[in-house]
Amino acid sequence: MDEAVKIAVNALDSRKGQDIEVLRVDGVTSMADYFIICSGSSNTQIRTLGDEVEFKIKEKLGLDPLHREGYQSASWILLDYGFLIVHVFHRDAREFYNLGRLWADAERIDPATLIEQEGEES
Repeated sequence: MDEAVKIAVNALDSRKGQDIEVLRVDGVTSMADYFIICSGSSNTQIRTLGDEVEFKIKEKLGLDPLHREGYQSASWILLDYGFLIVHVFHRDAREFYNLGRLWADAERIDPATLIEQEGEES
């Protein structure tokens, strides 16, 4: 598993991201290897979640997203790292787009297996 996936999941979890899903999509698309989907309860939280993912991946791996979208409206933020795409949705937008259903053939990875316990650090 790519270290960036673990870092992103932990960043989202640290800022109370809701319903985190990790999809391994390399077997069903050439777009990326992994998608991470997460919900936030307000525009402020959605921006905070996106900022934390960017900060932690930059801090630990020195990577910036190749592309990012959605910070203006903050109902859906997309961070594209090429091999990893992070989607942070407002609950309503997530229900509407339902990416989990769209990528139903992707392998699902339990995010709990990636979340570091207090005192652990990668």
